[in-house]
Amino acid sequence: MRSETGADVAVVGAGVLGLACAAALVKRGHSVLVLERHGAPGREISSRNSEVIHAGLYYPEGSLKAVTCCAGRSQLYARCAQHRIPHRRTGKLVVATREAELEVLELIAQRARSNGAGAVEIIDGAEVARREPRVRALGALWSPESGIVDAHALVASYQAEFEAAGGTLVAHTNVTNLRQRGGGWEVATLDPEGQAFRIEAAVVINAAGLAAAEIAARAGLNVKALGYELHLCKGDYFALAPSLGVLSQTLVYPVPVPGGLGIHLTPDLGGRYRLGPDVEYVNAPSYEVDPAKANDFASAVQPFLPEIRPEHLSPDFAGVRPKLQGPGEPFRDFVIAEESSQGAPGLINLLGIESPGLTAAGEIAQRVAALVG
Repeated sequence: MRSETGADVAVVGAGVLGLACAAALVKRGHSVLVLERHGAPGREISSRNSEVIHAGLYYPEGSLKAVTCCAGRSQLYARCAQHRIPHRRTGKLVVATREAELEVLELIAQRARSNGAGAVEIIDGAEVARREPRVRALGALWSPESGIVDAHALVASYQAEFEAAGGTLVAHTNVTNLRQRGGGWEVATLDPEGQAFRIEAAVVINAAGLAAAEIAARAGLNVKALGYELHLCKGDYFALAPSLGVLSQTLVYPVPVPGGLGIHLTPDLGGRYRLGPDVEYVNAPSYEVDPAKANDFASAVQPFLPEIRPEHLSPDFAGVRPKLQGPGEPFRDFVIAEESSQGAPGLINLLGIESPGLTAAGEIAQRVAALVG
C-alpha cells in the first residue's frame, strides 16, 4: 500500500544540520518535512563528536569551513544563551612540545586572525604552566573563543523550534529514491515494516551525513565525477579516570596531524575528561572502541600530559566522520550546492560536513535558506 503527502521542502537527515535548515525554512513560511532513518534525531555525527565549539583556527582563509565556522560560532553562542543550552566558553590551548612546532603555531595564529577566529595569542611555556599546571609545553596558541556545548541539547533545541513552527519530523524513514517530477521532486521512502510512501516536494535538502553521497546518487547525480564520494573516517574516544582530578580548565590540543586535529583533551560539562579522536578510515560505520588502543592514546598525549598512563583510560565511544578527502589527500571544503547546473534543480546537497559542522550549522542553515528563497 502506498500513500502520498507533500511539502515545500523535504530535508533528508535529522542531525543538527538538517534540523537547523528545517528550522530556518519554516520561519520563512515554508512547509517542511524532515525524514530521518533512525528512530530519533542526532543519532550519528551530531552526537558522536567532541562537542567542541570551534573558533576557526585551522581552515584556509575564505574557505566555507572558515567562513561558516566563524559566523556560526557567534550564532551558536547567542543561541545557547537564548535557549539556555548548556555550554561553556572554555578557551583552547594548542600546544607545541617540540621546537619545530613553535613555527607551526605562528602559522596557525596568522590563519586564525585572517579567518576572524578571535583574539588569539602565542604564549610561552611558563605561561602555559601558570594557566594549566598539569600541561607541559614549550609554547601554545591561546584561543579564547573556543568552547564546549551539549550537542544533544542543541539538536533538541532545533527540533523544538522546527516543530513549534509547524514542521514535521518523520522518523524510521529511509529514502530509497528521488525522481524529478512536475518541476519538483518525488521522494520514495520506506519504513521498517516495508510500508512505502511517496513525498512530493519542490525542494530536497540532502543533509544525510554519512549517507549524503548515496542520496545524491539516488537523485541521479554522478557522484564520482562530481567529487562527491565520501570516505568514512572513524574516531575513537577514551574516558579518563576521575581519580586524576582536574586536569585542565581548557581544551588542550596538540599541533594538528595529517587527517585530523590530533588526539586532544576535552573536559565535558559534567567535569569529566576524555581523549580523542584518532583517525582510522573504514569501509563501513563501526562504533566499537578497541581497548588495546589505550596504549597509543596515552603515548600520544604524554608529551603534553606526562602523567597519563594507559591504565587511566577506558573506552568511551566512537564517531564516524564523512570526509571528502581520502587518506593522505589534501584539504577538501564543505559542499553546499544547489544542483541546477547538474540538471537537478531544487536539489541542495550538503556533503562532507564534518568538523566544524556542529559549530557552523546555524550559518550553513542560513545559506541553505537563502538558496531556497
